[in-house]
Amino acid sequence: MSEASPQRPGPGIPPYRGRPATRILLADDHALVRRGVRLILDGEPDLAVVAEAGDGAEAVAKARTVEVDLAILDIGMPRMTGLQAARELTRRFPDLRILFLTMYDNEQYFFEALKVGASGYVMKSVADRDLVEACRAAMRDEPFIHPGAVTALVRSYLDRVRQGERLPARAITDREEEILKLVAEGHTSKEIADILVISVKTVERHRANLLQKLGLKDRLELTRYAIRAGLIEP
Repeated sequence: MSEASPQRPGPGIPPYRGRPATRILLADDHALVRRGVRLILDGEPDLAVVAEAGDGAEAVAKARTVEVDLAILDIGMPRMTGLQAARELTRRFPDLRILFLTMYDNEQYFFEALKVGASGYVMKSVADRDLVEACRAAMRDEPFIHPGAVTALVRSYLDRVRQGERLPARAITDREEEILKLVAEGHTSKEIADILVISVKTVERHRANLLQKLGLKDRLELTRYAIRAGLIEP
């Protein structure tokens, strides 16, 4: 009886030292960023980008059709942010590793990334230096955080502790955040209902709750809040 053939990593992906290359899903709403990151990753023998997405919702859809080991997500993307996509991906695919590649180094995003189970948090400004090692660390189940971000975050945390402050709590729920983002992007209640597969009445209720919780008056103020929160780009 012949020996079982080794597991193949997928069409067009050669094995690396007898092991399948890490299959990567790359999600960023800027095509030029994706192209640059892909050049970095595909230049490594043990890493291979097998799928790309332009927003969080597309990333979730791609993960359902293409087998991947690691998702690299931008935080600020249309329709569904990287954090929102990560929550959905970890719920659907518990074994999938997740890295955030971002320009944001504030503590709110960092702690939210940890909450959704991210393996790493890499700044775009140093992606050419740190991203490959972050991918390999994630596949070893080891955390990877850009050292500069760690220093800034620890300093901020210690300052808060000294002043007797608590870490900032989220003001709104995950669903309210989804609706806030879509409202700020200019979608109507009907369009939001179709995207999230909920009723228009439910959308309107969430919008009213958002205005009340955040102390805002109208869609324009919701949009400004979404920009400050990093849900959409100005």
